[in-house]
Amino acid sequence: MQNKNIIGMRFSKILSVIVGCFTLGLLIVGCQQQSENLIQKPNVVFILVDDLGLVDLGITGSKYYETPNIDKLAKDGMVFTQGYAASRVCSPSRASIMTGKFTARHGITDWIGAASGTAWRSHNRHDKLLPAEYVHSLPANDVTIAEAMKKGGYKTFFAGKWHLGSEGSYPEDHGFDINKGGWDKGSPMGGYFSPWDNPVLPNTVDGENLSMRLGVETAEFIKQHKDSTFFAFLSFYAVHGPIQTTQEKWKKYRDKAEALGIAENGYKMERVLPIRQVQDNPIYAGLVESMDDAVGVVLQALKDTGLEDNTIVIFTSDNGGVASGDSFSTSNLPLRGGKGYQWEGGIREPYFIKVPWLKNGGSESDFPVIGTDFYPTVLDFANIDAISEQHIDGISLKPILEGKKMDVVRPLFWHYPHYGNQGGNPSSIIREENWKLIHYWEDGSEELYNLANDAAEQSNVIEQYPEIAKKLSKKLHGWLSEVGANMPTKDPEYNAELAQKRHNRIVNESWPALEAQRLEFLAKDFEPNEDWWGSKVTRD
Repeated sequence: MQNKNIIGMRFSKILSVIVGCFTLGLLIVGCQQQSENLIQKPNVVFILVDDLGLVDLGITGSKYYETPNIDKLAKDGMVFTQGYAASRVCSPSRASIMTGKFTARHGITDWIGAASGTAWRSHNRHDKLLPAEYVHSLPANDVTIAEAMKKGGYKTFFAGKWHLGSEGSYPEDHGFDINKGGWDKGSPMGGYFSPWDNPVLPNTVDGENLSMRLGVETAEFIKQHKDSTFFAFLSFYAVHGPIQTTQEKWKKYRDKAEALGIAENGYKMERVLPIRQVQDNPIYAGLVESMDDAVGVVLQALKDTGLEDNTIVIFTSDNGGVASGDSFSTSNLPLRGGKGYQWEGGIREPYFIKVPWLKNGGSESDFPVIGTDFYPTVLDFANIDAISEQHIDGISLKPILEGKKMDVVRPLFWHYPHYGNQGGNPSSIIREENWKLIHYWEDGSEELYNLANDAAEQSNVIEQYPEIAKKLSKKLHGWLSEVGANMPTKDPEYNAELAQKRHNRIVNESWPALEAQRLEFLAKDFEPNEDWWGSKVTRD
């Protein structure tokens, strides 16, 4: 009897161990499944900076600007060294991110509000062409990335610059549940310090920094929705003009410019306007750093809420840095041109994607990517069905981020049938592999560059490679015809003599004035506008 009890006890213990192990196994499997479920529906934070040039960050080569938060983000994710915006100016590029379509296809080919047709003559530029007409708001029949994410169960949030249409075509009309600061204007009306003029971003504290406010709004959204799944789109007004900063930051970068050595001259003449050759504008540098401070607030919110390991973070810009026109803010060297230009300085961008669970921090990819690729990439990671008829000009970059080789050769297209405020010419572009061809609409001329050994676009090799140029030109024109691209027209009132007089004024008056202004910004006794010198950051 005693032996039976002992046997029974032993059997009970064995059974208990078996049940315990089974339960532990279920727990382990459950945890694994929970982890997999988290990755199946990651949060997404998309950070878009306005007018930020490729080399405006420490991580991309600037020795002057300081961007520690963005630099760390890039180091924690993958850097796409051949990353492009879909346009050389803002609205078209933003529309391409939202729709997954190239600009000629969705029809927003210039910044919304720019003059076109005969209205262009009001600028008294005396140009050869009348710029093409274009679509003035994000098409309602397009399914935006926000609408796709919302349908997939995501809470959607937008903060900052929209510039994709007026009332009736605001962020909330295109899939965003919450809109903080997005309306029809493309620049920070009223400046970067409260009180600003924005009907959907109330003023709360005098002197508040606009970039920090947008960062705080995004951080608060993250904290409030930490138990849900969200798609947050932070779209800075920075670093668009008018450029402004605080006294402390101005002094920091003025002193830094002096320590690095102030060049005697800061500009050279491009085809139409002077273009900045050095990064030494202390006002712009302070504006860049304030934007980076705000990025830091958002990244800290992800840490504080425990969401850092389950949130994809994307960082990019909508076009090149402003080297000519507008505020003449920065230099994009060694790339040629800048915002508004047809060369690499106008369209090459910082392009970083952090997918934390892939553990690919510090890696790089030289596969050419563009703004239309974000849409299918985000859907792929969110396990939302692709909408191939919508994001037709983008591809998912998930394989690259997972360390796989992308065996895809595809042409990239840009179409800008307008004159840029910054000196760019009406032109269209095709890039395929390392070859880039630019077609100019004024006279039909073309340029061909091999970007593998001439990223600065200093050597037009069209005469050396006529067959490659012919092939690319045919493909470009065929695509433009296929999508029904709008075209500029000849201006019968073009006056070459008046155009030359304007050019002479730029060379003889505007260029020297810019050189004088540059030194004024760097002078120890510089006094800016009264509406922003005494401003201060009022939130940590």
